[in-house]
Amino acid sequence: MNITIKTIAIATVTLLPMAASPLAIATNSLAPITVAQSVNLRDTLIIPGERVGPITRNTTRRDLTRLFGASRLRDKTIPGPEGIGEFAATEVNLGRERSFTVVWSNSARTQVGTVRNFGTAWKTREGIGVGTSLTELRRILGEFQISGLGWDYGGTVMLEKTRLARYRGGLILIVDAAPNAGQRFPNNYQAVSGDSIFSSNNPNWRPLGIRVSEMIVTLTPDEGI
Repeated sequence: MNITIKTIAIATVTLLPMAASPLAIATNSLAPITVAQSVNLRDTLIIPGERVGPITRNTTRRDLTRLFGASRLRDKTIPGPEGIGEFAATEVNLGRERSFTVVWSNSARTQVGTVRNFGTAWKTREGIGVGTSLTELRRILGEFQISGLGWDYGGTVMLEKTRLARYRGGLILIVDAAPNAGQRFPNNYQAVSGDSIFSSNNPNWRPLGIRVSEMIVTLTPDEGI
């Protein structure tokens, strides 16, 4: 693994904070709340390091219940990068376009680590969201580098030296090819796959229908921008 790829791995682990001890599944001792408070559920703005809609670094599991209602929440655990560790998480089901998942820094679900698994309605101020095309990313970021497809850290966008370098550490963008692109354009796909770094202007990306497939946003101050 080269130094740049190690940097990707470290950044990804940083954006998925691990508990100091093996994860204990927190019991849900909260009183059920079925009616959410009034909140602007249309607020789907992402500001890395600051907020995701109404979610801030101080939001707790209890707050999610109050904001969205218990019936829209589902607790689970997710594996860390390369299967190392487990993290407490809560899915917030607001429909296909506006859903998201909170990954907690602790098993008590009282400190937000990262937010991910965004629906397509969620966007940064610059208009980046799941589904943003490679062409649009190049317009917003300028030229940048991408890790090769087809492995654990594949498709990671390098924000260093781009117009959004200030988001480095607060935002991870991951791109992927369109379904069946590898079968339709095997030579192009293989040319930008594996443990290597490729420029966003590499012509082999063009037929693959590259779009943002995942965003990971951190709201934790000492792990942010």
